[in-house]
Amino acid sequence: MTDQARPLRQQLAMQVAVRLTVATLLLGSAVVVLVRTPGVVPVNPFFYLIGFVYASSLIFAATLRYADRRPWIADLHFALDALVVSAFIYFTGGITSFFAVLYGLPIVAAAVVQLRRGSLQVATLSAILYVGLVLAQYLQATGNLDGIWVMTELDELPNARVAQYTVAINVGAFFAVALLAGSLAEGRRRADVRLVQASAAMADLQAFSQHVVDNMVSGVASADAAQRLLTFNRSATTITGVPAGRAVGQLVADVLQLPTAFAAGLEQGLEVSRTRRADYEFRRPDGDVIDLGLSVTLLPLPDGGRGFLFTFQDVTDLRRLERNNRLQQRLAAVGEMAAGIAHEIRNPLASMSGSMQVLRHELPLSEEQGQLMDIVLRESDRLNDTIKSFLAYARPQQFAVRPLDLRRAVQDAATLLRNSPEVLASHTIDVDVPAEAVTIEADENQIRQIVWNLATNGLRAMPAGGRLLLFVALAPPWGDTPAEARFGVADEGTGIPADEIEAIFQPFRATFSGGTGLGLAVVHRIVSDYNGRIEVQSEVGRGTRVTVHFPVISTRRAAVDG
Repeated sequence: MTDQARPLRQQLAMQVAVRLTVATLLLGSAVVVLVRTPGVVPVNPFFYLIGFVYASSLIFAATLRYADRRPWIADLHFALDALVVSAFIYFTGGITSFFAVLYGLPIVAAAVVQLRRGSLQVATLSAILYVGLVLAQYLQATGNLDGIWVMTELDELPNARVAQYTVAINVGAFFAVALLAGSLAEGRRRADVRLVQASAAMADLQAFSQHVVDNMVSGVASADAAQRLLTFNRSATTITGVPAGRAVGQLVADVLQLPTAFAAGLEQGLEVSRTRRADYEFRRPDGDVIDLGLSVTLLPLPDGGRGFLFTFQDVTDLRRLERNNRLQQRLAAVGEMAAGIAHEIRNPLASMSGSMQVLRHELPLSEEQGQLMDIVLRESDRLNDTIKSFLAYARPQQFAVRPLDLRRAVQDAATLLRNSPEVLASHTIDVDVPAEAVTIEADENQIRQIVWNLATNGLRAMPAGGRLLLFVALAPPWGDTPAEARFGVADEGTGIPADEIEAIFQPFRATFSGGTGLGLAVVHRIVSDYNGRIEVQSEVGRGTRVTVHFPVISTRRAAVDG
């Protein structure tokens, strides 16, 4: 804090301390001299002067608390200093004293506190006191003034011309010191004001920069040349789940889980290109695995060295959208192909199948020939089923969208499954639905098809038996995310490897014998038509959970539409 920024009370308190220190040194030295040369005066006046200085300082210190509200106290303070200096000069010879320069102390002190105005006021008062002291000294010495004012005889005083010259020099020095000290104080005050303004601007800029960095969507981290983290912004903590206090000081490769090859060649790679990028999986402390997109560049440090600047984002949703887009493109291509060839294959296939059935009944065939004929007919039927699935997937569907309670659709599917020949005695089918209605706008047959396809896949994944759960849940709105219905199937089957989950919705990716490989592709197309999404969680050997996220309609609207 600068002097001008301090309260007046604090500045005057410092001046009181300086006065006591200087007065003690000077007056104490004078006392020592007088003690060594006794008899100079009848009564040693320096003891009275020392007592006056200390007493007045204590009294003045008690009034400092009012100084900020009553600025005239500062004027009184510096006037007292000028009087003390005058008394000291009086007792040390007046015009012959070598201590006239002591007037410069209160003048400079006033300039520090009150700038040029204060220094000129104290200089004026000092000049009046000094001139008055010298004039009284000469008047008393010449007999024109009664009383004991000074202790110097006329023959000990310099002649009038020398006295005038001495007074003029000292008075000129007083005002010169006042002007110089006042100018310096004014300049320092302006410099202090600029410094305070610059410091405030820098603090505001630093705070704003930190605010911008902390509120960036991207994670931002900086590291030194040894790749130890120096900063870690708020978004970095949100993305990684690692608190900034725990991250700073640690190796960036450990905190951000950088791929080994990427971290090892980081500095060498940046010598070739200004920026390096890596996309990899990051495991948060809570166990969630996210896709992280990270960029790094060289960062000049304040000490002249070079560090690293890391920016990264959670690109999990973006990668999922990219995968879904690629899947949609592949599905669209297959759909166009299916629509073009389905009828061309189905019609001759129907003719061939009919002809084979007629021949099977009219021709005398051996047992082996009959078996071959049955194989042809059975495979024709299977091919016909595949074409039907193609058409169901590729042909634009005509459906009736209306409010539908998901609970009823799932419960009906569970009833049909329990009576299906695919359900073994070792299978258990459970249903978990909420007490309140979960209403969506959809075609009932399509929803039943989704549940049926997912459930039959779950049963086929449990050839040795197990529990199949059909569930419905309602997720309330949260933030910008609207309310949605969630339904699906969970099994205790063989599970799906992580690297194969993305491909299960592609056509002709049958994982069970006898399947066409189009069931899940049809499910994906239907859900996409309703702007929904499918989430698959699976662990090999422990089972799979498939959840369909579907937009819902409000209860009031469902009641009106119903």
